[in-house]
Amino acid sequence: MSEGILVIDSGGVLEILIDRPEKKNALTAPMYRAMTAALASASARTDVGVVLVGGLGDAFCAGNDLADFMSGPDGAEAALDFIRAIAVFEKPLVAAVQGLAVGVGTTMLFHCDLVYASPDAAFVMPFVNLGIVPEAASSLLAPATLGHAKAAAMLLLGEPLDAQGAERAGLVTAVVPADALLGHARAKAAALMAKPPEALLATRRLMKGDPVLVSARIEEEARIFREALQSPEAREAFTAFFEKRPPVFRRG
Repeated sequence: MSEGILVIDSGGVLEILIDRPEKKNALTAPMYRAMTAALASASARTDVGVVLVGGLGDAFCAGNDLADFMSGPDGAEAALDFIRAIAVFEKPLVAAVQGLAVGVGTTMLFHCDLVYASPDAAFVMPFVNLGIVPEAASSLLAPATLGHAKAAAMLLLGEPLDAQGAERAGLVTAVVPADALLGHARAKAAALMAKPPEALLATRRLMKGDPVLVSARIEEEARIFREALQSPEAREAFTAFFEKRPPVFRRG
């Protein structure tokens, strides 16, 4: 276990559980690095066939811890390393999502194969609201998964999507009662482990399509993201967030 990240071995399933409930599982640079290391370990180990990602407490992941993220370049680079790692991970990924899934808490799910959500799950991608742009290839994968209109509502307006809407749109595999969520996700991960491994991996690769397109979009987003972080819009958005006031954006 690293600070804020609990890693559990369970019958060929590696569980990565975000364990910072007092901060709604907001992610810091060390937490990103711990998750990246866990994915690397799962990739290298022949006894691990599936990874399950979940969050402890009443939220899945509230996105970046903004204070940590803005304290220096380490947070952004650690986040990007994790995004690259989950995007190229070749084994099945299962997610159990309850409560808030903000920013990367939603965008990482586009790289998961099975996503189970409790009825109170809320998916939010507020990048534009913060004066920045999407990450994790969500500018490519959200329209492909949700359709352009729903993706535009989430990415341009920053509107949330509830669990039932996410299921209808194709982001969520099934909505599961909160008290059964983690158990249900674990059962599905175990079911994947029982499948013929080579056929399972080959089928997943075929479903994912060309990984070059996704990797290229991640790098393009990252380049624009870095530039946007230095913009007057982002400075105003982040300052307003910390001062708990509405931002004021100027045109021209």
